[in-house]
Amino acid sequence: MTIRIAMWSGPRNLSTAMMRSFSSRRDTFVSDEPFYGAYLKTTHDPQPMADAIIADMDCDWNSVKVAQNGPTPGGRPIWYQKHMPHHMEGPVAILDFPNTRHAFLIRDPIRVAASYANKRTAIRPDHLGITRQRHYFEMEADRLGQVPPVVDSAIILSDPKKILTKLCSALGIDWDPAMLSWEKGQHAQDGIWGSHWYDAVSGSTGFGKAPGALPKLDEAFQKTVDACRDDYEFMRKHAIEA
Repeated sequence: MTIRIAMWSGPRNLSTAMMRSFSSRRDTFVSDEPFYGAYLKTTHDPQPMADAIIADMDCDWNSVKVAQNGPTPGGRPIWYQKHMPHHMEGPVAILDFPNTRHAFLIRDPIRVAASYANKRTAIRPDHLGITRQRHYFEMEADRLGQVPPVVDSAIILSDPKKILTKLCSALGIDWDPAMLSWEKGQHAQDGIWGSHWYDAVSGSTGFGKAPGALPKLDEAFQKTVDACRDDYEFMRKHAIEA
């Protein structure tokens, strides 16, 4: 039986490093933001490389949903799916994946906004996805009758082995030390947008250092952060601790 893991993460959240970590397991296949094309085609959000992404991907919401619920490519026993809550602007939502083990990756919105600022990309609160992420978390908690796993990027970086070990336990899979490192460069399952967004992780071979002091933001980015703060703090209360 396939174990499907959906990691619901906002953008610029250590999400690609987490995908790298799971892809280092011999038993795991990974998918990179499979609903991105459908999101762009539906919303016309002027994201970098939007036309190329739409041309490259299956942009039919239901077709992607069926594929993600179908057989694992390559027949591997674990399928790790990297999903962005803010992409889910069509008819598909978390409840359409009832046979999936859902987890949530969060990051302080100040750091998320600062990462966007470094790319000189304007953002709105909905781009961070934290409000829908919290909504999905609450829906999954109601479905399960217990809190699903939440991991905070800063806590992961403070002790990757300990947090990933606890995450694997919460997901019902064995810990694999291979998750602590990966090959440098672009990977086969990266979306084509990796050439724009994945420069840091493509130059890495493992998790980086724990973050330092929170950065300062200009007024426009700070307003976005303020709009997301309460939802982030709610999620943070449930994060796996080192």
